[in-house]
This record gives sequence, C-alpha cells and structure tokens, in this order.
Amino acid sequence: MTDQSSTNPSSGSTQSPSGGYYAFLIIYLVLLSAFGSFVNDMYLPTLPEMVRSFHTTTSTVQLGLTFGMIGLGFGELILGPLSDRFGRKPILIGALIVFCIGAMCSVWSKTIHVFIWWRLVQGLGASGGYFLARTIPADLYKGRALAKVMALVGAINGFAPASAPVIGGLVARSVGWQGIFWILFGFSTLLLILTPAFKESLPPSRRVKGHFGAAFKNYAILSRNKHFVVHVMLKGTALGVLFAYISSAPFIIQDHYGYTQLQFGLFMGFNALFVAFGSMVALRFKPLKRAALFGGRGMMAVAIAQFICFFTVNNVWVYEALNLPMLFCLGMLFTVGNTLAMNEGRQCAGDASALIGLMGYVFGAIVSPLVGLGDILHSTAITILSLSVLVLVFTRLSRILPADLEADPQSATATGVPSAADSADSSAKGEGNSK
Repeated sequence: MTDQSSTNPSSGSTQSPSGGYYAFLIIYLVLLSAFGSFVNDMYLPTLPEMVRSFHTTTSTVQLGLTFGMIGLGFGELILGPLSDRFGRKPILIGALIVFCIGAMCSVWSKTIHVFIWWRLVQGLGASGGYFLARTIPADLYKGRALAKVMALVGAINGFAPASAPVIGGLVARSVGWQGIFWILFGFSTLLLILTPAFKESLPPSRRVKGHFGAAFKNYAILSRNKHFVVHVMLKGTALGVLFAYISSAPFIIQDHYGYTQLQFGLFMGFNALFVAFGSMVALRFKPLKRAALFGGRGMMAVAIAQFICFFTVNNVWVYEALNLPMLFCLGMLFTVGNTLAMNEGRQCAGDASALIGLMGYVFGAIVSPLVGLGDILHSTAITILSLSVLVLVFTRLSRILPADLEADPQSATATGVPSAADSADSSAKGEGNSK
C-alpha cells in the first residue's frame, strides 16, 4: 500500500525530500528568505551617509531599520492568518506588489520622516516572502525532513546577508543610497515573475473556513502552547542579538574605525558565512535542542567577553574576532528555534510563522535605536549581554521540555491547536477546540 505522506507532501512528509521541483522549491525559498535579509542588510552601508544626506542623527536614521522591522512583524501577524484562509500564493503576490510600491516611493523621499514611513510599507510588503519561507516547508514536511529543509535554506541563505552589504556598498559608492532601493524593486519583481511556477502548498481542503475571524483564533491557542512559546522566544531573543549587531556595525566599522562602505560590506559578508555554518552544524545534534544549549552557552561566553573588551580594548580586530563565534552560535539557535517552533505549530503554519517573525522583530525594533545611544561600543555590549541572558534562559527551558522533532507536535496533542479542517468545523459549529 502506498504511503500517502511520501506521495503527497501536503500531508507533511517525514521522508528526505528530493526531486526536480524540490530543487526549484529550495531556490525559491532561499530567494524569499534572502529578500527579507536584503530589505535591511543591503542599505546598512549607507546609514552614515544618510545621516549626512538628511541632516539628522544616528538614532533617527536607525528608525528606518526599526520601522522596517515593525512592518515585517505586523505584516506577518496579519498575513499569516490570511494565508491560512486564502492560500500562500495569492498572499505572496499581493505582498510583493506592496513592497514594489514602497521601494519606489522611498527613493523619492525628501525628508527622513517620509523615508521612515515608506520603510514601514516596505516591511509590510517584504513580510509576505519572509514568513512564507518558514511556512511553506511546514506545509510540506515535518520532523527531520522539515529540519533538513529549514537548515538547508538557512545555510544557503547565509550568503544573502553576506552579499547584501557588499552589493550595497558598491551600489552606494556609484549611485548613492537611492540605487539600493531600485535594486530591491528589481528583486521583488524577479520574485513576482517566478511565483507562477510555485505550486500552492496549502490545498483548499486544509484551509481555515468559516467566518473571517476564525483564521485569527489560533493565535490565542498557540500562545497557550508552552513548547511553541519557548521556541518562539528562543528565536526572538537570538534575532534581537543579530539586530543589535547589524544596526551598530555600520557606525562601529565605518565611523568609529574609519573603514569605507565597501570594506564594511566585506566585513559583514565574511561574518555572515558563520551564521550559515552554524545552521548546518546544528543538524548534527540529536536531539536537535542540544544545539540550542550549546549555542546559548557559547553566546553567553562571547557576550561576557564582548562586554569586557568593548569597555577596555579599542581594536577592530578584537571586535571582529568576537563577532565570528557570536554569529556561529546564532546560526545554531536560528535553526533550532525555527524548526522546533514550526514543528509544534505546523497545524496552523501561517499563524505559527507569523508569531515567530513578529517576536523577532519586536526585539529587533527595540534594540536598533538603543545601540545608537551614547558610546556605540558600550551600548552594543550592554544590549547584547542583556539579550544573551534571555537566550540562555530559553535554551534551558527548551532543554527540560520533553518534545523534540521525533515527538508529536504539542500544538496538536497537548494544547488543542486544530488543523485547518478542524478550525473550519469548530468555527461552523461554534464549539471549542478539537481534542
């Protein structure tokens, strides 16, 4: 008898995925995920230039990062349930069109405040691709097969933050910061061209039905799922560390240490490869959550070293040497947080992915302007150390939870998160959650 889970990926295959469409899918998911990285990382080298161009302050310019992350976070919060109701493909197309509008209009911004608001629109549009890069694999796979896809996309996508600052530095040197947003416009157009070849991953039979608000109910259910929440917070706090590093690095490397935009891009590009390396190394741990404990402890050790060195040593190579193990540990934490959270919430993958993204951008939006206050080396060290304490807390909480990839998702068994069909039935009958 044929195993339906292997022939129909939509049922959540546990087998190792392969094939021609799988290759296209991985490339497409990498581009979607890279798109979210490019939205922030590509214009990082121009932040000091924008301070001078708009005649404003460092913290004000960094609000462009903050509003972009707010748009990414709340865009996911809205589009997640909508994608569970209407499917992934139409939501993706609409989001990409919104981004195209935001990218074009940001080029024509006359003041920093107008630019910041268009950054919010860009974030709303980019959120569709970014959260669907997590959602689509959870539609199709589970367990170790899901971990393989998530880690593979994460590892390959390490080249996105690696290349984005380099490209941004080259473009900014030639045509200024405006040229970067024309490239982002072109990137989103390329994704729109490729989207027709993508096969819808959420068939109508698995979509949320009933009244419109039914699609949003799973947020409350997921928030009561301890296993899911722990891994969402693990990913969120780790992403906060990454954003503290990303938003402070242009000013530390260019303004404090005097390197050019292109040199800054090369620093960031090389460093980003360690995130990819950490993502792949995480797969070698069994159970997977052991990688989080290793990464959390390593992150804490590096944060303490950074705190001491950033207050006592003024040397770019010390700064660089401490960034590399930090980013390696973050790569491990991202793979664990993404995979275990999506494995727990895969019955309502759009909502689960949206909450993962929102929490990361909540932390990111808070820390981006904080690292620009006072001496940027000192404020960055304090921010990263504080977040590393939280990372270690959630890695330890993850360790004591019994569930891992081999266990049944707790969202379906322990906390009552319904499948799409169950959600529709529950909505129609006005009854409680499924067992």
